[in-house]
Amino acid sequence: MANTALEAAPAAVAPPGQITKSYRAYALGLLVAIYTVNFLDRQIVTILIPQIQAELNLSNTEVGAMAGLWFALLYTILGIPIARWADKGDRTWIMTASLAVWSSFTLVGGMAWNFVVLAISRCGVGIGEAGCTPTAHSLLAEYFPKSSRARAMSIYAMGISIGTLLGMALGGIIAANWGWRVAFFVAGAPGLLLAVVAAFTLIEPRRTLKGEALKAATAASPYLPISQVMKVLTNKPTFWLMALGAAFSASVSYSHSFFLGVYFYTTQPEGLANAAAVLGIGGRDPGIAFLGIGMGVAAGIGGVIGSWLGGWWCDHYGAKDLRQFAVPMLVAPFICLPVFWYLCSIDNMLLAMILLIIPNIGVAIWYGPVYGGVPGLVPPAMRATTSAILLFVVNMIGLGAGPTLFGMVSDAFSNWHLAQVSGGLDVDFCKSVARDAPQAAACGLGMKEGLTNTIYWSTAVHVLSIASFFLVMRYIRKDMES
Repeated sequence: MANTALEAAPAAVAPPGQITKSYRAYALGLLVAIYTVNFLDRQIVTILIPQIQAELNLSNTEVGAMAGLWFALLYTILGIPIARWADKGDRTWIMTASLAVWSSFTLVGGMAWNFVVLAISRCGVGIGEAGCTPTAHSLLAEYFPKSSRARAMSIYAMGISIGTLLGMALGGIIAANWGWRVAFFVAGAPGLLLAVVAAFTLIEPRRTLKGEALKAATAASPYLPISQVMKVLTNKPTFWLMALGAAFSASVSYSHSFFLGVYFYTTQPEGLANAAAVLGIGGRDPGIAFLGIGMGVAAGIGGVIGSWLGGWWCDHYGAKDLRQFAVPMLVAPFICLPVFWYLCSIDNMLLAMILLIIPNIGVAIWYGPVYGGVPGLVPPAMRATTSAILLFVVNMIGLGAGPTLFGMVSDAFSNWHLAQVSGGLDVDFCKSVARDAPQAAACGLGMKEGLTNTIYWSTAVHVLSIASFFLVMRYIRKDMES
């Protein structure tokens, strides 16, 4: 049970009527735009990996660490203290500062000349983005009533899909014509403009209270020690099962977002060139331009549908039976995975990109149920901190461990295949082999086989996600508070 401090915490800081319906729509739109830039800056690196890897001579393990682990470490570790600040401080200024930091470090990525500088750039993006989602979740939980909260959270989560679409499509087009460095510069600029807009137009509900009302609200909403938050969450198995289910699912989707482009670029160069020709795409590297557009559109369309569908399902059916919060994540893998396996096996890249929309629906379907359900598991005074703990679990496993382990397993598979060809070849040797060297063909085949095996075997992780969400159905009716 919650202690006296938690019981005294108000259901909402702002008095009824202070946040109007029209302002809710504006604020949600602005936060979606900010989250779009968040994922644009985060995901643009995925379509740039083939060019970055070639210029900086990176292995798949280094790519996974740079794009996943180093970003995730700073993102998740700082997320909790920043969320603790958001539970008590001025959330609009936290959002503004975070946006300016991650946008600036995205620009730094365009100036990287080796792995270390690129890793520092991604760390800086992680530092800034750590303040985004917990702060936004805390604001949205006060802007919107319980009856529409899951839908609002799922609409906010559409920024993931829109940002991924823009990041991959723009990244692919810019990289094909002007190189990967210019792509980073273009990605970083919009966030600096949005930071100004957020600073002057986002309302902090705590500012609407004056005088004694403000003092009373502050006293009733104490700065809860992290041990107290963890004590409450320890008795909420639904929280941990949702977090793990989302994390296991995210480990697959993040790994594929980083390496699926490399997989197609490596295994289907002719198919990509043909698809680019059909669409009239030119440039120095039309294949990567098509790949960016195709994967971006698939992620954007599929992600928006999945986000909306998950949120709608919970608001529509979850009001009658809370167990419905788990149903979309139990059904989606059985539809999406067979389609994914098939599209990875064909050489028609136009058809593959169209079919890729379906797996991307499954990637995003948990956003509404998890992000919309978790705030209702805890009292209002700890929502931002709880959101940060959720993101810590999801991103350390999904974003940190997922791509890093994927890269390591891919390199291990490649080394195994290379050993069958020649005992003297391995990934470390092959990443610096010249294209016209005698060993280039064998290296290319070994790297291709390793990546292919890992793409298919990585989908087995969904078994853990399904098991986690299945157990959510057992506990959620007891654990949900508001």
